[in-house]
Amino acid sequence: MIKYNFKSLLADKEFREDRKIKYEEISEATGISRQTLSKIAGVRGYKTNTENIEKLCVFFNCTPDQLMTILPDPAEK
Repeated sequence: MIKYNFKSLLADKEFREDRKIKYEEISEATGISRQTLSKIAGVRGYKTNTENIEKLCVFFNCTPDQLMTILPDPAEK
């Protein structure tokens, strides 16, 4: 299962820039809908496409391995 570190990256960016960043701003900058951003941030096991991953990496100035972590599937525990 893939876990997105979206909220952590967002908190780090907000801290570095000393301002609050809304999903609307991220949506406008990346072209990813606010609904999809919410799912990436909060839906366990949500799957998105590589285009969205690339756009988020550019927005957060990070690599895919910083954006995502692979965890064992809960069914395999």
